[in-house]
Amino acid sequence: MIILLIPVLVVLFLFFICPFGISIYHSFYISPLQTSSEVGFTFSNYQKLFGDLFYLKILLQTLMLGVAVSLICLLVAFPVSYVLARNKTIWNKLMVFLVISPLVISIVIRAYGWMVILGRNGTVNHYLLLWGWIDEPLSLMFNWFGVILSLVHVLLPYMILSLSSTIESISENLEDAAHVLGANWFKRFWYILLPLSIEGIGNGLTLVFMLAIGSFVSVLLLGSSDTLILPLMIYRQILQINNNFAATIGVALLIISIFILYVQGQYFQVKRAK
Repeated sequence: MIILLIPVLVVLFLFFICPFGISIYHSFYISPLQTSSEVGFTFSNYQKLFGDLFYLKILLQTLMLGVAVSLICLLVAFPVSYVLARNKTIWNKLMVFLVISPLVISIVIRAYGWMVILGRNGTVNHYLLLWGWIDEPLSLMFNWFGVILSLVHVLLPYMILSLSSTIESISENLEDAAHVLGANWFKRFWYILLPLSIEGIGNGLTLVFMLAIGSFVSVLLLGSSDTLILPLMIYRQILQINNNFAATIGVALLIISIFILYVQGQYFQVKRAK
């Protein structure tokens, strides 16, 4: 059995462990373009990332973007997931197809689609002006609104699928019994459905958060200089041939992801009786 795992282990080592190891190694060195003297092992890159207010602001913006996108996806996805999990009709497959349909379209095409919709001469502003609801076009793009809306559209299916599979595993008899005993819909949700679906919530939040803080195309196309996040900083540093600092930012993102996975494993698990 161990022999069958060798190809997988080789692929993981060559394409995952080695690149991460190389990035961690380079994150402790300064690019030759930054200094004329030879510099060895140093924490200067990490001091720059966590000690400079400019980079701390970008780090905070990255985290806040992940939190905002995750919470919006959760609020939108929960009722949709509940309907998908409890709907046993022939329309269920069609609903699932509509949920996952954005995933079959390139993220670049989706981003350009939002640019057409949200632009100053786009669909939304056109009809708002036509109906007389606004006097001048709204700024719906090249700001946080456009970035968050695009990322919610991209990542919402992941949250819905994570939640629906968990809710589907919860017996409807529990809700029926609570209803017979006089519990209204809010009590059934708060005391039964929400606690038992906490694993799906944790999985969805973790997946969406990590994908949001690592997003690049949507932020690049629909954002501006005010919507800088860490992946864009990595791109800029690589363009400046400062690969060492780019590696430092990448390691910071890796540490954040590992911490989120730890929190998800510790606090988003249903306690089952042994």
